[in-house]
Amino acid sequence: MPTITIAMDQTSEEKKKQLVKNLTREAAEITGYPAEYFFVYIQEYPAENIGVGGKTLKENRNQ
Repeated sequence: MPTITIAMDQTSEEKKKQLVKNLTREAAEITGYPAEYFFVYIQEYPAENIGVGGKTLKENRNQ
């Protein structure tokens, strides 16, 4: 079974549903595998646990 994993900051349930739907659709179209074969995992991290450019994502958003 193909697996898609995305790691990101915390987001709403609605956005997660959109990600699962759209990532599955695109991957199925590109690979030719049926959409039903795909597993999608969303790993969420607090913004203070993600570093970008030497600062946390939380710090970058507060600027």
